[in-house]
Amino acid sequence: CLRYCCLYVDFQLPLVMNISKTIYIIRREANHIISWEATEKQAEDKNVISTSNKMQTQDKSAPPAPKGKKANAKTIAQDQAKPKPKKAPVSTKPGALRPTTKGKVHPSLPVRNVATPTMQNVTTQAPTVTEKRRLRIADFKSEPQWDFEDRYILDSSSPQSRCPDAVRAKAAKSAWLRDLFLPNLTLFIDRRHFNHSEWERLEHFKPPFGFMELNYSLVKEVITLLPPNPYQQVLLANNSRQRPTCISCAVVGNGGILNNSGMGQEIDSHDYVFRVSGAVIKGYEKDVGTKTSFYGFTSFSLVASIVMLRSKFSKIPMGKVSQYLHFLEGARDFEWLKALLALTYPESISVPFPRPRPRDRFSKDFSLDNYLVIHPDFLRYMKNRFLRSKSLDKSYWALYRPTTGAFLLLTALHLCDRVSAYGYITDGYQNYSDHYYDKEWKRLIFYTNHDFDLERRVWKKLHDANVMKLYQRS
Repeated sequence: CLRYCCLYVDFQLPLVMNISKTIYIIRREANHIISWEATEKQAEDKNVISTSNKMQTQDKSAPPAPKGKKANAKTIAQDQAKPKPKKAPVSTKPGALRPTTKGKVHPSLPVRNVATPTMQNVTTQAPTVTEKRRLRIADFKSEPQWDFEDRYILDSSSPQSRCPDAVRAKAAKSAWLRDLFLPNLTLFIDRRHFNHSEWERLEHFKPPFGFMELNYSLVKEVITLLPPNPYQQVLLANNSRQRPTCISCAVVGNGGILNNSGMGQEIDSHDYVFRVSGAVIKGYEKDVGTKTSFYGFTSFSLVASIVMLRSKFSKIPMGKVSQYLHFLEGARDFEWLKALLALTYPESISVPFPRPRPRDRFSKDFSLDNYLVIHPDFLRYMKNRFLRSKSLDKSYWALYRPTTGAFLLLTALHLCDRVSAYGYITDGYQNYSDHYYDKEWKRLIFYTNHDFDLERRVWKKLHDANVMKLYQRS
């Protein structure tokens, strides 16, 4: 009997049931419980049908945009050339379609069981309180589109580049990039960028592009701990007269194309070097170089790299001017970042291995001044304008996001004047192992939650347009 009641509670027994009734159920025999449950279920079904019908007549369109001040033209950018996307329909039925996938899923983004919205009985002893209905991933059969989907917070405080052939200058002259590239976009988030209005706006987008389904208190606690960034363009701000006019950057991926490439010296010749996730250096200096200026990661990619690569990658690569670029993938990243700032262990992170204390992976002189958290607006901008996959139109749309390496490369294109990419997917990728440090040859698997072929085409297009240099061997 007790076992049956526990199962009943797991399936969302109405909260309004009082204690005496619960005790009464537990003491009843199983046949009496079943009889009582059937009676209650009938009453509940009537309430559900009534409530559902009422909501269908009142709310047949997508949830409304957040109320508040109108967008400020000086701080919000919108692609005027693009037609305004239509709002996606929202299902208010309890059986709303859930995201599913037919393919494999990369370990960096495990499939989560998303709870379907449910209706519950309301007690008549207290007045009915109407709460704002929160958006859920399960509400949408494909990626929802809002009238403010392509609007982003701009930054006007950063200095301009003095390089005549910078990425920004080339983008402005390109018919392809002119309407896509925003050189003065806000890249990093800090305590100045969080308030209730921003929460309501970003709650319309699933992580890492917004705050949908995240815990408000956790997000607020973490972001308000991040100190203000004086300049979004951190490299331009540090580019003094003694430094080169044009800032050159090498972005090093982990692709097998770098094995026996001999590109190490060329990579180190750049002013700054960006590396990502499992950036193994020891033993591969000839191919990948030794210098590290920026290290990009998600909490999962960092922990997974340390655990799986072990002695090859026991610490984050560090250099004289190392800065960290944290891409907030979801709730676990906020928990991990909270633990990093509080010098504790994460309370709960969905990884299938031990959870190390985040601060242990950084140098002793760790400072938040060198820790940059990427703004969800910037991640959404990269997805919308450069790496919009057809997967977003499918029922498993919520699984998709660009790779961490793709985020890093596009970040560098918005920070540097000249960019060279090494170890990224190219034509002929089938000829190389998945990673340059693989002891045995491993095939590159096209997981459902990434679109490697789309990234390959974008990198090639940027290379052919002379916007960046892509290292290729075929």
